[in-house]
Amino acid sequence: MPEIHDAAEADLPAILAIFNGAIRSTTAVWHTQETTLEARRAWMRERQGRGLPVLVAVEAGTVRGFASYGDFRPFAGYALTVEHSVYVDPAAQGQGIGRALLAALVARAEAAGLHVMVGGIEAENQASIRLHRAAGFTEAGVLRQVGRKFDRWLDLLFMQKILSAPGR
Repeated sequence: MPEIHDAAEADLPAILAIFNGAIRSTTAVWHTQETTLEARRAWMRERQGRGLPVLVAVEAGTVRGFASYGDFRPFAGYALTVEHSVYVDPAAQGQGIGRALLAALVARAEAAGLHVMVGGIEAENQASIRLHRAAGFTEAGVLRQVGRKFDRWLDLLFMQKILSAPGR
């Protein structure tokens, strides 16, 4: 199993490579242009500066994936709900890295007293859907044709996990 820990500045080039690879070749992220090291650095500093996790999975000294969560929506009523993302290097997919990262994010969210974690998944991404189901997430709804990438319309499936008892 990979070692999961908080990301550090030295992890940013690997995070950038994984993220840009997803932009180039998948519908896991709906960006259409690659990002820069400076943009990823600002993203990580903003998240960590607010006490939000940015985690990496490391095997044999190599970052194999990363994950984070942030605001679901920027309104006070959603303060205990977060939306997460998990990205794994294609060469390391199917080896439990995504599962380990997601479990670590859920544990962090529970420890922070959060109530619900949401994932927005391209509706044809069966690997991500299986990962989330295995982690106890349930399907909450689909927004049809709300995104476009690679000259096709994409549906957005929302999955959620209730982290704490109702009324907490």
